[in-house]
Amino acid sequence: MEKEEYAIVLDYLPYGYPLDKKMMAIAQAIGVKNFTLLQLIPRRSIKLEIEEKVYIGEGKRDKIYYIQGRVPEHKLTETAKNQLQEFIQGHVSENEEKFVEFFNTADAINTRLHQFELLPGFGKKHTEAILLERNKKIFKSLEDLKKRIANLPDPKKAVERRLFDEIVGTEKYFLFMGN
Repeated sequence: MEKEEYAIVLDYLPYGYPLDKKMMAIAQAIGVKNFTLLQLIPRRSIKLEIEEKVYIGEGKRDKIYYIQGRVPEHKLTETAKNQLQEFIQGHVSENEEKFVEFFNTADAINTRLHQFELLPGFGKKHTEAILLERNKKIFKSLEDLKKRIANLPDPKKAVERRLFDEIVGTEKYFLFMGN
C-alpha cells in the first residue's frame, strides 16, 4: 500500500486524550489516498482546524511533527466519527460512478454469499432483484438503481455505512477498500 501524503483532520485535541496522562496535542485524521485513520502529532504552537488538509508525506512537514500511528477504532472521538461520516458522504457523492460500477459488476463471493449482501440492509431478495434488473440494462446512477428496484434500502446510504465500517476496521471482507 502506498504511503499517505495528505490527511484531512477529523478532530484536534489540543490537550491530548482526556483520560491519557500525557498533555500532548493530537489530531485524528484520515489519509486522502488510502483512507487510513491516523493519529498525528502537530508541531509545537501549531493549531489545527477540523477539515484542514495537512501534508504528512516524506520530507519537511510544516504542521505535523510526526505520525504516531493508526487510530484504534475505540479511540475515535465522536467529533472524528461525525467528520468521518461527512468525509465519506462527500467521497461517495464525488465518485458516484465508481459505486454505480460496483452495482453493475459485483459478483458472488462464494456459493452462499454475494457482495451485495455485505451492504447493510441488503439481503438475498434484494440481490436477486438487482441481478435481474442489471441483466436487463445496466444502472446509470444510484438513483436509477433505487427507482428500478422496489423496497431497496437507499443504496447511497448503504455504501456510506459500509465504507465507514471498512475504514474503522470492523469488517472481514472489503468491498471498497484494498485490504
